[in-house]
This record gives sequence, C-alpha cells and structure tokens, in this order.
Amino acid sequence: MAITFGGLGNGVDFGQVVTELVKVQRLPLDKLNTQKQDLQSKLTDYGLLGTKLLALQSAADSLRFPTSFDESSTSVSDETVLSAQASAGTGTGSYTLQVSQLARAHQITTKAAKAVAGVTSSVVSGGSATFSFKVGTGADQTITLSTGATLDDLRSAINDLGAGATASVINTGTESAPAYRLTLTASSSGASNTITILADTTDLDFANTSGTGGVDTLQAGQNAILVVGDPGETTITIERESNVVSDAIPDVTLTLKSKTAGDPVTVNVNADPQAVQEKITALATAYNDIVKFVNERTTYDITTKTGGKFFNESTAKNVLTQLRTAISSSVSGASSFRSLAQVGFKTERDGTITIESAKLDSALADDYVSVKALFVSQSTSVGIAQQLTQAVDLLDSVDTGSFTIRKNAITQQMTKLTTEIARKEDIASRYEERLRLQFASLDSLLQKLQGQTSSLQALR
Repeated sequence: MAITFGGLGNGVDFGQVVTELVKVQRLPLDKLNTQKQDLQSKLTDYGLLGTKLLALQSAADSLRFPTSFDESSTSVSDETVLSAQASAGTGTGSYTLQVSQLARAHQITTKAAKAVAGVTSSVVSGGSATFSFKVGTGADQTITLSTGATLDDLRSAINDLGAGATASVINTGTESAPAYRLTLTASSSGASNTITILADTTDLDFANTSGTGGVDTLQAGQNAILVVGDPGETTITIERESNVVSDAIPDVTLTLKSKTAGDPVTVNVNADPQAVQEKITALATAYNDIVKFVNERTTYDITTKTGGKFFNESTAKNVLTQLRTAISSSVSGASSFRSLAQVGFKTERDGTITIESAKLDSALADDYVSVKALFVSQSTSVGIAQQLTQAVDLLDSVDTGSFTIRKNAITQQMTKLTTEIARKEDIASRYEERLRLQFASLDSLLQKLQGQTSSLQALR
C-alpha cells in the first residue's frame, strides 16, 4: 500500500522531497542501465558484422574452387526452336541440332454424342457407377460415383487422385446450347505416359460399352526427337519423353520449343569471363561492406567527446586486420600474378578496395589461367579466396575465434549487469519505502505540533 502525506499544510512537500532523494539514490542504477543498453547495442552491431563476414565468406566460396572459374555461356542461332543453359564447368564447343518432333502429353475427351448440357448434369443414371483408368504403366485408378453424381463431381474426383492425369471440362457447344465434354490430359509428356481407360459405367461411356461412346484423341502422347550433328555428316537421333533434354550436350540443358523448319540450329558453348568478373566484383563489394561498417563505428566525435560503438574495440580492428592481410597477401606458387593489385585491385585510404575494370578485363582476357590461380587453391599455393574463407573461419571459430570470444564476453557482461541492476533496484525500492515511512511520521508529528501551537495561541 502506497504511503501518502497529508499535504502542504506544514509548508513542506514531502512527496517531492522523497522523489528527489530517490532520484539521487537511483543515479548509479541509471548508469548501469545505460551501460547495459550500450552493450546491447554493441552486441547487435557485432551480430550484423557477423552476417557481413558470412556474406564475404560466401563470395569467397564462389571463387575458391577450380570449377568456380569454369563459367560458361551459350548462344543459340534460333531460340524459337530451342534454348540452352550451360552448367558451371561445361566444356566449350559448337553443336548442330535439329528438333524433329516435340514431346507432347496424351489428351483424350469424351465423344461428342456423350456431351452433357451442364457441369452439374448427372452422369450416373443407375444406382452407382465406376470410372477406372491408368497412366502409362501406373497403378489402376478407380472412382466410384453415387447416383446423381455430376460431371463436375467426376472431374474433381479424378483431380483429387493426383494420379498423373488432370481432368477438365470443355464446352464444345454454344452459350445457348452448351455441350460439355470431359477431357483428360496426362501430367507428363511422352509416349509412355498415355492414358488408358479401363472401365466406365457412367453416362459418358469412355469405355464405349454402348457403341456410341469411346474417346476422341485430342493429342497423342509422344516423345521429343532430337537429331545431333550436321545433316551432311553422321548424325545421332535421340528420343526423350520431355522437351527438356539434359543429356544431348554434356552439362547443357536444352529446352525444345518447336520443330526445326529450316536450317539446323547451332548451339555454341563459350567460356564466360564476365560471370567470373561479376564474382570477383561481388567479393570486393562484400569486403568493402565490412570495412565501411567497422569504419563508421570506430570514429570519435571531438565535439561531443564520444566514440562510435566499436571505438577502442580491438576485436573490430582485428577483424579488419585479418581480412586485410588475407586479401592483400602474396600468393606464392601462383603463375604470372601473385597479388590482386596486379589484376586491378587498389586499396583506398579508408581501407576499401576499388577495381580497375579495364585492368581486370585485360588480365582475364590475356591470362585467364593466371587470374584463376590467384584465387583458387592449388597443390602449390593457397589462393586469395581460400585465405579469406580461412580468415573468417578463424574469427568465427566457436572455441577460439576472437570475434566469437568478444561476443560471448559482451553477453556475460550484460548478464552480470542484469543481476546488479536487479539488486540495486531492490535497494532503491526499499530506500524509497523507508523514506516515505520516515517522512510520513515527520508529517504527522508536524501536524500535531501545529495543532498544539494553535491551541496555545488561542489561550493568550
């Protein structure tokens, strides 16, 4: 229960006195809370820095393996016929192709004579009906329908099976005189994925037990046929169920779009130095992101005499030192190039890196192998990308990484502060309670004295 005072009858606001005294008592507590907030803020920024280190490591990973530099691009003489996508490491070369046939999915529909007037029209005249089918060599699929079941009920039941065929309803009549037919389409293309009707006792009569039913084939299921090679020379004909063909050209995925109408299509697979250059630029960007982040937090404001969150933080400085050492190191055992400076890297005064694009372009064009040797690890050398990856691993090591150790230390400091703050909060609360009791007694005593004084004055 809160202790209150009698008011200002004695001329003194004891409530305000208590408040001010408690404020003084809480000054050390406020200082601890500020310290804790600063540590939390610092820990948050270390977390952000950790994310940036992982981004740098990811960029380095994309350059540290020999295959990282085996980027390829493709060009196709007629992309209306097919497109091509090369994987990393694809060998260069030129290929002549003809698309003789596209793969298609089997599609059938009910006979026109069995069309119904609406999707909600009943297709089960008897007490019940069954509809069975299969796709390719798949399992038999059977649907049982109750009397009154509609065309739409059958369509939904087929689709709910997820059995490799999709059912749809097409109005082959007019708006005023609709004629709905059920259509089944195989989910996968290819000759082996044809739809077979096994039984049908609905009014649609896919199985043609009435003599007026059966199916119309809208599209035959067929394979893609691709001819590889110059028509004037020996050619190889391959047949696939899909229009996406990944084994006609090694490590190149072809997407067939149309049959070849005129000249054969030429697919060229070329080395792609531009893709490598983009990786190198991404590495520099990730590195600079870290440098700028740390620089912004190690500044000192002379006017306010306050430092950034990483001011006097040796760990943050150590991060930059380790990364700078890795990226500026000389790669012994590499061929023509031994440092990134030789391929256009330049360190600015603030520690960030700029790349002279023309110099890097020239290096990639003139000596691609040596640029590759500068980044990737080989039996006789450890490339820059590998050194950056190792540097981040060392900083982030769970047991011994300085980055990790510092974050753990901050966390421990915050834990101690939390305990100390709780202890001092308790002391401050008890102090305030004690003050209120004391001043309440004083207030009561003064009121009594005032009363006695008034009585004595009345006797005069």
